[in-house]
Amino acid sequence: MSRHVQVTFDAHDPRALSAFWREVLDYVHPAPPGVELPEGADPFAAWDEFLERAGVPEDQRNSSSAVEDPDGRGPRLFFQQVPEEKIAKNRVHLDVRSAPGLQGDERMAALEAECERLIALGATRVRRFEPEPPLSAGFIVMADPEGNEFCLD
Repeated sequence: MSRHVQVTFDAHDPRALSAFWREVLDYVHPAPPGVELPEGADPFAAWDEFLERAGVPEDQRNSSSAVEDPDGRGPRLFFQQVPEEKIAKNRVHLDVRSAPGLQGDERMAALEAECERLIALGATRVRRFEPEPPLSAGFIVMADPEGNEFCLD
């Protein structure tokens, strides 16, 4: 039997980081338990109302956040608030598959276009790796707004 996977990020601002990754991956924020979110509803407002009704103090309402694949294929991403800074390179990172099936200049152009979109969302470009066939088709290393590295692949 296979297992479901959730990828957890330590974060200073779980809501902001989850909003970034929602846009990167075309994911959604899940509704609070027992709440049906109508199309176009603000999930953060729904969570604030839910947490207020549950008696969670306002200063604790950004202690975690999550995003999910609306198609149910990809892993859930969970963001938990931590006090410490990120101090070293990630030992695990996400590869965002942005150019499936593309090769050479066409692939790198697609990765560059996605890189620009993610920079506009708050990501930072770290380094571009050129294609080195047959082992590497080329990729771009980036960092999310809190410095977590990921690759556009």
